[in-house]
Amino acid sequence: MAIDLPLLESLLLLFVSMNAVVALAQDNGSFVCNGFQRANLRLGGTAVIHPTGLLQLTNTSKQIIGRAFYPIPLEFNKSSSAEYSRSLSFSTTFVFAMVRGATNVSGHGIAFAFSPSLEFSGAVASQYLGLFNLPTNNGNSSNNQVFAIELDTILSPEFSDIDDNHVGIDVNSPRSIKAAPAAYYWSEEGKNKSLVLVSGDPIQVWIEYDGVKQQLNVTLAPLANPKPDLPLLSTSIDLSSVFVDSMYVGFSSSTGAVASSHYILGWSFSRNGQAQRLELSRLPSLPILRESKAKQRLLKIGLPLMTVAALLIATMGGIYIIRRKKYAEVREDWEQEYGPHRFSYKDLYRATKGFRDKELLGVGGSGRVYRGVLPAASNTQIAVKRITHDSKQGMKGFVAEIASMGRLRHRNLVQLLGYCRRKGELILVYDYMSNGSLDKFLFTNERPNLSWFQRYKIIRDVASGLLYLHEEWEQVVLHRDVKAGNVLLDEDMNGRLGDFGLARLYDHGANPQTTHVVGTLGYLAPELTRTGKATTITDVFAFGALMLEVACGRRPVEMRALPEEMILVDWVTESWKKGAILETRDPRLGDDYVVEEMELVLKLGLLCSHPLPTCRPTMRQILQYLDGVATLPNVSPFDVCSTAVVASASEQRFGHYVVSYPTILIGKTPVQTLSRIDSILIDGR
Repeated sequence: MAIDLPLLESLLLLFVSMNAVVALAQDNGSFVCNGFQRANLRLGGTAVIHPTGLLQLTNTSKQIIGRAFYPIPLEFNKSSSAEYSRSLSFSTTFVFAMVRGATNVSGHGIAFAFSPSLEFSGAVASQYLGLFNLPTNNGNSSNNQVFAIELDTILSPEFSDIDDNHVGIDVNSPRSIKAAPAAYYWSEEGKNKSLVLVSGDPIQVWIEYDGVKQQLNVTLAPLANPKPDLPLLSTSIDLSSVFVDSMYVGFSSSTGAVASSHYILGWSFSRNGQAQRLELSRLPSLPILRESKAKQRLLKIGLPLMTVAALLIATMGGIYIIRRKKYAEVREDWEQEYGPHRFSYKDLYRATKGFRDKELLGVGGSGRVYRGVLPAASNTQIAVKRITHDSKQGMKGFVAEIASMGRLRHRNLVQLLGYCRRKGELILVYDYMSNGSLDKFLFTNERPNLSWFQRYKIIRDVASGLLYLHEEWEQVVLHRDVKAGNVLLDEDMNGRLGDFGLARLYDHGANPQTTHVVGTLGYLAPELTRTGKATTITDVFAFGALMLEVACGRRPVEMRALPEEMILVDWVTESWKKGAILETRDPRLGDDYVVEEMELVLKLGLLCSHPLPTCRPTMRQILQYLDGVATLPNVSPFDVCSTAVVASASEQRFGHYVVSYPTILIGKTPVQTLSRIDSILIDGR
């Protein structure tokens, strides 16, 4: 049968123009996708294409990865150096949007990436963006050959991130070789204007690389704006050392302890000159935008019914007032500036099922902690701590500090999500840590035994979190209650320092004004009993006690132990003098540990516990020792115990508890015994 070819071609062209949302010109790896309805993409992880053509990489789940790559690799001509350099050139533009989940913080970001393979073996989520892992291929050019432009919304100090809202150029590692805060050039004012990557609004990105000139430009702008005259990032880079014979191109995205939805609305790519412009009118809408419009239509339809609704509310006013008393809160005008951090008592009451005992996670000296599920936050799990505020510090100042701590962002800190006040009671809301507190693993049979690898990593995690608090945030944060009970473990057994109920803030270079001795017995630095002044070095002392209890599986003070083993730091010191320091390790470890690491932790723990503050290392030095970047000074057990703690003790009374606290000696001269301190937390014992 004869076929009229011109007629057939016309029909096919008409079909594509009427029905295809995606136009793919696959010649030489050039294509344009105004939406992804019929796109030929290789999807991985949680990535899905909605019926509208919207590409969604991640959803509101935590610790997930979503990828979408062009399935045909780009081939590079290495027959001649000039031809090869030209073949490396590319131009691309795409539109993305990041939408926060239930909280004011976001998941991690999106990376536009080139990779020699679509099998990302061992790649993890969180700050590695689904492209890398530690230590298999992070920074390893022989295992990687990955080039990426990251749109990062989390500050990761371990990668020297500049802030929590930046664009970076990555080569074989999430540690960017060049980065800049997200912004776009506004020609009318002749300066850059800031962009919030996780605003939920669509943002367009242009990435252009000239292989001959070895010049890379990255440009951003809001969707409604034309391409700016000046790029955000412009740098000279030779991609011939990164690209192999064939490379795949696409997107990878991830979430961490907090989730957010990441979308790609359209994508154009070309290896032959400028990438084709996206048709913005044909791009799919975001679900949140459609929902907002639907609500507006519903409100318009419902306006005629508002009068009837008002009458109904009036008749139920009495019932409402009675029920309102049940959830009554304390609110003052000055709290409006901290509004985003405030939860309603009603929501927290429902989240914890009325603070039922079945939801109780633990009881400490400062309050009770409950598990909760926010009803309007996609079943987000939270930990809710109820404490009674002593009112010695003004409530306004206390809430100001709570609001400031809510801005702390670090992978080894439990995220403080907000607070609530009610009838003299302060309620703090944290991220929920599924594996509970470290002390449950060390001192009870409720949890399985921790391996040495897990213990060492947890110690390192807490050290990283404390370094961020002491030196890397905009203010100095004194935790003042570092202990195993305040180290929480997430679902991946990462250590996170939590419970900032006693924390205090002050400016870098200022003198801390804390004068009340607070903390937990066994973790208090001796100078606290004399001056009452907490510093970063008193946090170091408590961290030293934590290191010893993690390695030895024992609390700093064990009243039921033999007299010579009652004070953990003394027992480890004496064992070191006898050349048997490794015998103090937790017997549950057996021989399954690294000798060098165990000795380092024990000796470093003693050095942090030095009675003279000037002899203790800083958290930055501690982290360098743990990472092997610096070598622990050659100290002896006599160096770390120039001040002895002897068995003779003075009886002191703490609230309803009577405890014995040792006299401090320098040489043979007693300095001072601990005076009455009502605010010390005995942690329920």
